[in-house]
Amino acid sequence: MQKPDLTINDLAADFLQCPDRHDTGAEKWDRYQGRTTATGKEILPFWVADMDFQSPDVVLDAIHKRTDHAVFGYTHETPGFASTLTTHLREQHNWQIDPSWVIGVPGIVTGLSITARLLSQPSDGILTLTPVYQPFLFLPKLAERRSVRVPLHADVTAQRWTIDWELLEAAMTPDVKIFWLCHPHNPTGKVFTREELLRIAELCEKHGVTVVSDEIWDDLILDGSNHIPFASLDHPAARRSITFVAASKTWNIAGLGCAAAIVPNKDFRHQWRQAGGGLVPMVNPLGYTASEAAWKDGDAWRQKLLDVLKYNKQHAVRAIQDIPGISCIPPQATYLLWIDCNEWIARQPPDRNQPQHVCEKAGIGPSNGNEFGGPGFLRLNFGCPPALLQEGLERLRNAFGAYETSDQ
Repeated sequence: MQKPDLTINDLAADFLQCPDRHDTGAEKWDRYQGRTTATGKEILPFWVADMDFQSPDVVLDAIHKRTDHAVFGYTHETPGFASTLTTHLREQHNWQIDPSWVIGVPGIVTGLSITARLLSQPSDGILTLTPVYQPFLFLPKLAERRSVRVPLHADVTAQRWTIDWELLEAAMTPDVKIFWLCHPHNPTGKVFTREELLRIAELCEKHGVTVVSDEIWDDLILDGSNHIPFASLDHPAARRSITFVAASKTWNIAGLGCAAAIVPNKDFRHQWRQAGGGLVPMVNPLGYTASEAAWKDGDAWRQKLLDVLKYNKQHAVRAIQDIPGISCIPPQATYLLWIDCNEWIARQPPDRNQPQHVCEKAGIGPSNGNEFGGPGFLRLNFGCPPALLQEGLERLRNAFGAYETSDQ
C-alpha cells in the first residue's frame, strides 16, 4: 500500500527556515553575490551539494565541547572515529567491518586521487558511469590516467536509470584498472540493486578491475530502497574494493573536511600513505568530532531531515512534470534532481537554447549538466526549506515558460 504524501504539517519546524548564509564565505551563496535579474531579484542558488539547514544540536554540542579543549594541533583519527563508524554501518546497512580497515581522509575527492595512484599506473584507464560527480571526470587526467566513460541509460517507461552491460564490459580493456562507482549515484539519484552490484563485481573480477565505491549518499535514501554497500557483497571483487563514506552530506558538515576510506585489503592499507606521496593533509580535528557525533547520536535528526527531503522531492518532481519540454526521473536517493532539458532545447532557436542561461535570467541558479558529462541537463539541489524551494520552482517554471515556442 502506497504511503500518503507528506504535508507541511508533517515536517519539523527546524527545517522550515534556515540561517542567512550571506557573507559567511558560503560557496553556494557567494556564486551569485551581487548578480540580480533584470527586475532586481537576487539569483537563488540551487547548485552545489550542501544544504541550507543548520547542523543538528548533537553535532554542535560535540564541537563546542571539543573547542573548549582549546588545542587544535595535528590530529589523526580520534579513538572513537572508527568504532563509531563500524557501529553505524552495521546498524544502518548491515555491513560488518573491522575498525582497522578505516582510514581518515580530508575528503572523498582526495581519497579518489590516492586510489588512482595506489591501484594504477600512468596512462592506465579509470572507468566510470556518466553523468557523474565532476571530479570523477577530471581527476584521472590530473593523475595522468585516462578517463573511460560509459553512459547510464534513462528508462523513461520504468522511471529508472539502467546500465548497458555490453557497453560496460566492452569498456573494460586491459589497461582499465579501476572502476570508480558513485553509489548512490550523483547526479541521477540512482540506488544500485544487489543484482546490479553483483554483475559489476563479476565483470570487474573477470577483467582485473578494482572497484572504488563513493558511498557518501548512503544515509539519504528517499524511496524505501536499501543501500547495499558494494564491499558487503560476498564476492572476491568486493573484498578487494575500497569504499568511501562521510557524514558530510547527511548532517551538513561538508565544510569540516572529513571522510573515511574503508580498506579491507591489508596490502592496500599498507600502501596507502606511500600512494599519498606526502600530499594529503591531516583531517580537521573538528571534522572527526562532528562525524563521530553524527554517526553516534544523529539519527533522530536524520529521520526528520528525510521527511523534509521526501516532501521537497515530491513537490519538485510534480512541478517539473508540469513544465513543457523538461522532465526528470525521480531520484531514489540524495537531495538532487537531474533534469532533462533536451526536448526544450530542440524547440528553441540557437541563440536562446541554453537552459543554464535562461534559469539564471529568471533568478534561479542550478548546476550546468555539462559539468557532469550530461549536456542538455540541469542538476537542482532541493536540500533547503520548502518555501525557498517553492520560490525556486516558480522561477524555474518562469524560465522555461518564457521561452516556450508555439509549434502548434
